[in-house]
Amino acid sequence: MPQLRDTSGTPHLRAATTRRVLSLAAISAAVLLVSACGKADGQAAGASGPKPPPVEVGVVTATPGDVGLVTELPGRVEASRVAQVRARAAGILQQRVFKEGSDVKAGQVLFRIDPAPYAASAESARASLAKAQANLAQASAQAERYRPLVAANAISKQDFVNAEAAEKQAQADVAAAKAAVRTADINLSYASVTSPISGRIGRALVTEGALVGQGEATALAVVQQIDPVYVNFTQSAGDVFQLRRAMESGQFKRAGGGQAASVKLVLSDGSEYAQTGKLLFTDLSVDSTTGQVTLRAEVPNPKGELLPGLYLRVRIEQAQASNAITLPQQAVTRTQQGDTVSVVGEDGKVSQRTVKINAAQNNRWVVLDGLKAGEKVMVDGFQKLQMLPPGTPVKPVPWQAPGAPAAAAAAPASAASKP
Repeated sequence: MPQLRDTSGTPHLRAATTRRVLSLAAISAAVLLVSACGKADGQAAGASGPKPPPVEVGVVTATPGDVGLVTELPGRVEASRVAQVRARAAGILQQRVFKEGSDVKAGQVLFRIDPAPYAASAESARASLAKAQANLAQASAQAERYRPLVAANAISKQDFVNAEAAEKQAQADVAAAKAAVRTADINLSYASVTSPISGRIGRALVTEGALVGQGEATALAVVQQIDPVYVNFTQSAGDVFQLRRAMESGQFKRAGGGQAASVKLVLSDGSEYAQTGKLLFTDLSVDSTTGQVTLRAEVPNPKGELLPGLYLRVRIEQAQASNAITLPQQAVTRTQQGDTVSVVGEDGKVSQRTVKINAAQNNRWVVLDGLKAGEKVMVDGFQKLQMLPPGTPVKPVPWQAPGAPAAAAAAPASAASKP
């Protein structure tokens, strides 16, 4: 038998299928709508969100003022006074009565030469003086006796004249004998060799038992006064000329006013000598072989640390620059084309500025031209600036030298960490 299909439910199936398709389409549309709304909301939130803060850079404010121009030159220490101790009496050196390398006073006995010959000469001179004085007494007495006799014509006038002449001759003999005694005493004093000045004595140049003073004054030792000491140094004649021209034009003014320029010494280990010296003079002539001018400074040396012949460096403030600005050395870029700095404007944008540099002082450049008072010069943050597009504003913050701020900040942090 043929099978019979029930066609009465077909419309119902078709209606259910249609409703299911419509439901799936509605759900898909809702999902797409929600997704689109989410994207739109995200884009709107990103557009209206906060911008990143500007990059901070360290700056210093340009402050003009009078800046001392310090020049560093090589120098050499020299004793302020030098005296050679020599034997002025001939004889055998018997004794050395000082310690080599010690400090001695003016008039202090250093050597003793055999005094016996000179003592004998002094005694002979005194005997001659006594003889002359005795002859003078006799001649004076005879002249006194003849004076009333010649008035009474009891003796001839010639006898009285002879008596007066004998008296005067005796007086002259006494004067000569006194001079001989003085000469003998001086020669005797030369047997004790003394120091002519106060200072530090070196090694003895002769030994005990040596024969000295024969034909010439034998050198025995050298005494040098090393407090204070002189420091001789040289400077290029061209630099001296430019400095004087700048002073005459008013660009620079003399350091210390009318007083002598101050001088500081830098030792071989890089440390600075504690005592400050003063400039004594500048030589009036230029060395034809080197083109240098010699200068001399006087420096106190109470502890004897500076020895004659010592080489060191001299820092001298010869002038002061008016309305000059000092900047840390890392703030200045030096090239063959010139010196430039980075200036942060009021709008926060960084611009390059060409400046005129004179010299360095205490790790800072002295700027004579190119900056105005109150301008902010960038010192730190150059690497951060390279990562930004040109013209990006920055935030200037006061720059502090490394070391002190970190130490100050570390102290409270360590204190807070303690229980």
